[in-house]
Amino acid sequence: MDRLRMRTTLLIPLLILSFGCTLLSLLVIRTIVQQQTRTDLASDLQHSVKTYQNLQRQQRELLARESALLADLPSLKSLMTTYDPITIEDGGIEFWQVSGCDFFALLDQNGRLIVSYNRGAALDHSGVAHGLEMERYKPGEPILLSLDDRIYEISTQPLYFGLKEHGTLLGFVAVGYPIDEHVAREVSEAAAAQVAFSVDGRVVVSTLSPVLQQELVARGGDLLEMPTQNKKIQLGKMDYLAASERLTTSARQESAMEIPQLVVLKSFEEATQLVNRVNRWVLALALVALVVGSGMLVSISRTLTRPIETLVEGTRALAQGNFDYQLNEDGAAEIRELSRAFERMRIQLRRTQHDLLDAERLATIGRMASSISHDLRHYLSAMYANAEFMSGVNISQPEREELMLEVQAAVQGMTDLLDSLLLFTQTGRALHPEFESIALMIQRAVSMVRSHPAGRDVKITLIGLSSLEAWIDAKKLGRAVYNLLLNACQAAKRGQGPPTVTLTLIENERSIQIRIVDSGPGVPAAVRQKIFLPFVSESRESGTGLGLTLAQQIAQEHGGGIELEETAEGDTVFTINLLRASLLALGAAVEKKTSPTYIPVHEKG
Repeated sequence: MDRLRMRTTLLIPLLILSFGCTLLSLLVIRTIVQQQTRTDLASDLQHSVKTYQNLQRQQRELLARESALLADLPSLKSLMTTYDPITIEDGGIEFWQVSGCDFFALLDQNGRLIVSYNRGAALDHSGVAHGLEMERYKPGEPILLSLDDRIYEISTQPLYFGLKEHGTLLGFVAVGYPIDEHVAREVSEAAAAQVAFSVDGRVVVSTLSPVLQQELVARGGDLLEMPTQNKKIQLGKMDYLAASERLTTSARQESAMEIPQLVVLKSFEEATQLVNRVNRWVLALALVALVVGSGMLVSISRTLTRPIETLVEGTRALAQGNFDYQLNEDGAAEIRELSRAFERMRIQLRRTQHDLLDAERLATIGRMASSISHDLRHYLSAMYANAEFMSGVNISQPEREELMLEVQAAVQGMTDLLDSLLLFTQTGRALHPEFESIALMIQRAVSMVRSHPAGRDVKITLIGLSSLEAWIDAKKLGRAVYNLLLNACQAAKRGQGPPTVTLTLIENERSIQIRIVDSGPGVPAAVRQKIFLPFVSESRESGTGLGLTLAQQIAQEHGGGIELEETAEGDTVFTINLLRASLLALGAAVEKKTSPTYIPVHEKG
């Protein structure tokens, strides 16, 4: 098959794969059965909740009308105007009997419970008072309340003396009906499943037998306490698929401690038997498909996968710059053609890369030559002119000495220029750190700047110099400070006011900062993003443009960096950040090499 076209190579495995349709069909049937069982349960749960809601809607309307009628009774309002709990408790029983409700309560104008009445065993007074706290509910809003293992649906209405808009609030009246076995049976018949109402893990009302109800409490777990979907549970000898949902009438009730839950349990014995039969068929056919698929995968890997993997490896090698990786022309015809096209591309890319490198070298040399030519001419012109003046016979000795100093300054400038170029070519080489004084290194750099023509007439102020010492390459780091100070002086002279430069040494537990501020016009936004690139010399007609580049690279070699802060007009800030941890690592490396126990290992031969 190695010499066949890809279309033919794929056709044979596809014919074999067609036999897998039977297995796929059975898998679909098995999945549909399982999903249908869960879908039916979810539908039953929603149906149960809707049935419960439909049954309770009528009672809520009745409760709302009943509570509204009671709230409008003048006699009840008259009773509440006494503000005497004993009087209200004695007189309230008559209104409860007239209302015909299973639950009746009166609250004062602050929402505190005065008295409550209910059918059956008397409810705990403190529990009722806590459940009816008015700050948890709005008046007239139906609420579900769990009281002594009983669930009540309650409606409250305010009592006003006079009109509601302008009257005086006298208190509240609350009436309610229980959710009992009658409601549970109606919901169970509508959902064709067993149902239970629970509160805080306790089953309050259920259609289950007492024995199964006890097992539900023992094995239910989260099913009785929080919303749960598709939980398998065994009660007696029968398996159920159970789900539960909270019964809340408002968002406020979500924060209540004990929220009633509706639990639906549906037997899935028939569905389990069908799923078991499907599982046996699927398992048998899966074994057959495994054997067939294994042979098919071996064939595919030999004809398609291996040549493609080889091609991918060649692509990765090319991405990493390896232009010598050879591809094997194996596989289908399309793969072989792709390999040959890739080989032609590789050869062309290698030729293009060589051409680009040659062009880049020439361009770099041209930019560097153009960049340094002006400074070299300046220094050579100064040396030539001063040498002519010195050759004059009428020149006095002091004048000769002054001319000699200017010649020395020009020589020093050329030396600095060559040092910058040399440092630029040597960046990335090992440092030579020593335990040096930061302040002394800064003072040497400042002294060099003050002797430079660009530093004349510029006020340089030093702040925060101390006896701080650290492991640094004083020569390189001093060069970085010198370059930043020199640039700052040149920028300060372009400012509108008196040229000033301020250098501040700042130290803390994590870092050492050398902050340089000048009074220049600031750095233009167009230059700010590329100011640390080589041969970028802002506001100068010519120059090396290496000062900031070298400073940044030297700071990075010390484990730090240089930041250009946001500039305002007349204020430019460069900050050298040196991490103490990086400086300590430099010192540790030096001490390790100089330790008496340190024995360097050399290869023999």
